[in-house]
Amino acid sequence: MESIDDRKRRFLPQMLRVTVVVGVVLLLLPLIPLLLATYFAYAIVLQVVIWACWSTRGVNVLLVYSNSPHWHEYIEANIIPRLPSSTVTINWSERRNWKRFSLPVMAARFFGGSREFNPMIVVFRPFHWAKTYRFWQAFKDYKHGKTEALHALEKEVFSASTF
Repeated sequence: MESIDDRKRRFLPQMLRVTVVVGVVLLLLPLIPLLLATYFAYAIVLQVVIWACWSTRGVNVLLVYSNSPHWHEYIEANIIPRLPSSTVTINWSERRNWKRFSLPVMAARFFGGSREFNPMIVVFRPFHWAKTYRFWQAFKDYKHGKTEALHALEKEVFSASTF
């Protein structure tokens, strides 16, 4: 049977942990609005810079893909030829050579996020928020013989005629 002293010894470290966690959360809480404001300011500035630097020169599309055997040949044969010649293309397999603060890299990282970002197409239109088309899941299905999702996504991208 457990003594009262044993319970006190276990309770005090647990209480200390809870107090520390609550204290840290209360200290960080005021930073959340600042972080959100910074994120949205970055998003807006990035979008405006893309409009100013790319859209004024007719660049409306960013393509991110890699040398994966699951999609590389398909993209080069079926998607790239249908994209405007002004499309900015970056290859994820060559990311070690990317300039970290170049506009294509910053746009790919921001609009792609951290999941299912490769391959992807981002379409930019002046005074509209960028539209991101993620092909990862469609190619995963395509690899298993299910072509519907890939063809539907292609149709969505190319029927939008926003380039």
